Amino acid sequence: MSDAILAKVRKLLAKAEDPACTAAEAEAFTAKATELIARYGVDRALLAARDPATDPVGDRVLDLLAPYALDKAGLLAAVATALRCRCVRRRVGSGFAMHLFGFGSDLERVDLLFTSLLVQAAHGLAAADVPAGEQPAAFRRSWLAGFAAVVAERLRDAEAAAAASTVTDSGPSVALVLADRSDRVDRRIAEVYPRLRTAGRRRLAGSGMSQGAAAGRAADLGGTRLDRGRPAPLAGRRRG
Repeated sequence: MSDAILAKVRKLLAKAEDPACTAAEAEAFTAKATELIARYGVDRALLAARDPATDPVGDRVLDLLAPYALDKAGLLAAVATALRCRCVRRRVGSGFAMHLFGFGSDLERVDLLFTSLLVQAAHGLAAADVPAGEQPAAFRRSWLAGFAAVVAERLRDAEAAAAASTVTDSGPSVALVLADRSDRVDRRIAEVYPRLRTAGRRRLAGSGMSQGAAAGRAADLGGTRLDRGRPAPLAGRRRG
């Protein structure tokens, strides 16, 4: 992501985190930051439609470590899909290797947001009270599922709004450009993983879904915490 846009996003979210800021103002600042990230994705897509060399299809591998590796994989998949990337999950020891495919600018956005959201999820889980008599791990897994679902919905809404508000003077429409990018990413995955299978749906027993969803609605989607300490329980590692 360009330094100029990243600086704007960080300034907006710094205002949202100011103790003197009202809840309504904080929500407005965070929404604007999310809008900027989505706008950046559309702008890069249109630029690449004119000059493909500026944003080639690529891939990278992110290692997700225990504990809660599968839940972190679910969050990463939710973010990646919302930002027009795809991922393949591979079991590696007690964790997973997530092989991400997408255009360079979209992979960059996924990396930025996922890293920040891991930090926010760790803070949220630390503050969440496990109901008496409930197994903590089950509660935390359902909490993370709720968090991921709401974050993905917010990102999809921001992406759709950015695409709908963009008007091109010439050439293909934004919708066609984005559809073509998605098709190219899908073809790249099929080349690398010709026998790919879809994972089955998880069954979660914990009651933390609603608390996780509330945290997802309040999450910053602009990455202001990337340069701060990362809580170890949800740490990941990137390769490639």
